Amino acid sequence: MRGDPRAPFLRPGTPVYLSSLSHLTDRNLRRILALKGLEPRLGWPKPGGHVAIWGRSARTGARGETLARRSGAKPLYLEDAFLRSVLPGKAGGPRHGITLDRQRPYYDATGPSDLEDLLATHPLQDIARGEALIVALQEAGLSKYNATTAPPPAIAPGYVLVVDQLRDDASIRYGGADAARFDAMLQAARDENPGREILIKGHPAARSDRPGHLGPDGCGPCAIWPLLAGAARVYTVSSQVGFEAILSGHRPHVFGQPFYAGWGLSEDRAPLPRRQRVLSAAQLALGALALYPVWYDPFRDRLCEVEEVIAQLASRARAWREDHQGYVAHGMRLWKRPTIRKVFGSGGLSFPRDPGRAAQATGRPILSWAQAVRPEMAEGRAPLYRVEDGFLRSKGLGAALVPPLSLVRDGTGIYYDPSGPSDLEDCITRAAARGASPRGRALLARLRAGGLTKYNMGGRAPDPAPVGARKLLVIGQVADDASVTLGHEGEIRDMEALLTAARAANPAAHILYKPHPDVEAGLRPGLTETPLADSIARGADPVACVMAADEVWTLSSLLGFEALIRGRPVTCAGLPFYAGWGLTRDLAQDLSLPPHPAFARRAARPDLAALVEAVLIDYPRYHDPVTDLPCPVEVILDRLESGPPTPAPPLRLLSKLQGVLASQSWLWR
Repeated sequence: MRGDPRAPFLRPGTPVYLSSLSHLTDRNLRRILALKGLEPRLGWPKPGGHVAIWGRSARTGARGETLARRSGAKPLYLEDAFLRSVLPGKAGGPRHGITLDRQRPYYDATGPSDLEDLLATHPLQDIARGEALIVALQEAGLSKYNATTAPPPAIAPGYVLVVDQLRDDASIRYGGADAARFDAMLQAARDENPGREILIKGHPAARSDRPGHLGPDGCGPCAIWPLLAGAARVYTVSSQVGFEAILSGHRPHVFGQPFYAGWGLSEDRAPLPRRQRVLSAAQLALGALALYPVWYDPFRDRLCEVEEVIAQLASRARAWREDHQGYVAHGMRLWKRPTIRKVFGSGGLSFPRDPGRAAQATGRPILSWAQAVRPEMAEGRAPLYRVEDGFLRSKGLGAALVPPLSLVRDGTGIYYDPSGPSDLEDCITRAAARGASPRGRALLARLRAGGLTKYNMGGRAPDPAPVGARKLLVIGQVADDASVTLGHEGEIRDMEALLTAARAANPAAHILYKPHPDVEAGLRPGLTETPLADSIARGADPVACVMAADEVWTLSSLLGFEALIRGRPVTCAGLPFYAGWGLTRDLAQDLSLPPHPAFARRAARPDLAALVEAVLIDYPRYHDPVTDLPCPVEVILDRLESGPPTPAPPLRLLSKLQGVLASQSWLWR
């Protein structure tokens, strides 16, 4: 953990007395306190300890303050951090962070808080980190609560965004405002912006028994960052949206006294004279997001940095946004269905006999295994998403029915079919335009340092080549795999042709042939023996084969991408997803063939870290088998390194029969 500005008064072992039964039953909260080194306790507080006080409510807040005052203990104010969960409250799942403040809650402007002191006195010198945090939040579309959708097309840019809040919220009363201030804010927005549309943004937790102040919400559950991007001006009393408006480049008009006002970044209608320092948006983000809260990693059960929380919460938010409408599923074999339900089923998932009719009846999109898509589905009116295994899949073979830890969901095409565009091509193009992030570069470095691949079967080292020989690795594939049948180009269409071409181009090289593990296991058809190679890497570790080679040749194998990651030159005879971006030698371009349309679509030139970020962060979905939550790729790397459970014996037996079972049409409905 980086430097903690609260360290002087939160020493390890400090007792924290719980002042509410809700604290006692909140395991997530108690765990964060314990990991912080504090000791949650019941009973009458002792001098030198702290009393945990949640918020400023008349019931729990007043009780805790009275308990602290009478016992001589010190108050410790707890609140949710600025990135909490997907849904509000307990429905949002485990919180990702809290704030601890010895003076008062951060939204209480009646006196200084620890956050205010931090912003006023801390050097806040790591500007680059603050700027990176702002970019990461915007790209992930994160706010405190994240059950949000894109703004509807009817909301045209140029509006004035007026932010409503819940009635009786403590941040209003203790932020120097009241209900009348909302009416004044709305009137000021109208008077100061004649002719512009006024758009009211309600609180995501507003409901009939706890409404806002300004009437109907004009945005619904819209993501805040696109709303801010389209706004001409922003008006708020004390909402967190004002903080996010500053981070998005606005200078919001603020009618209360929230923590982000008074630092030279807002138009303050109720100035707070004690705040005199002028901050940049990056410094404000650094203090409020990186230094002040205590962040929690539920996947590894430890405290962490805010950057990890952004990645984790982005994964959970993405899953909700993509899946909340539910799906009509198709083409999922029986053994795959439990995993599909876990990964995509949070909004509901059905397996009807006629998916097209069910999609029309329910209004749900179709979720189909990519190879099972029927022409009428692609041409139908219901949205269609194709599903396939991801690129860091499991510790064990898919053909052996080991459940996947990653899957892809593609609404345009599918990554292994170059005949048309895919969402992955869009991800790579965007990554090339923005450049790799620090997270993408860190992922590339971790993959290079480790030995993880798609299946992570391990194996022995390949037989050594003669001393001084140039070593060429030719990668075997499953003969009927869709990436082979759809991804070839020209005359090189199978392993024999690939080996022949590799030998013709490299007559003096020592050729090592690595059969596909599914083929070696006898689960799928393909080439295991060939006189065209100098040696066969039977049972060999794929990464060890790559590292032993001077160059790698492939049709369209994922191992070609893994060879790129490890710095090996790669020659592609086909058109895998990683070809055509300037990082591989592409025989389809070298040969005198009409250029394939895929090369025109792949005109961007990402560096390797940007390609890795698009392929392993932006495109797939990951699901943690331990917590049963959507997660980022870094968690899956941890799980693969430690080893997820292997399939039960009945699944091993079933894997031997799946070729027969797959021919039964009822398995694909």
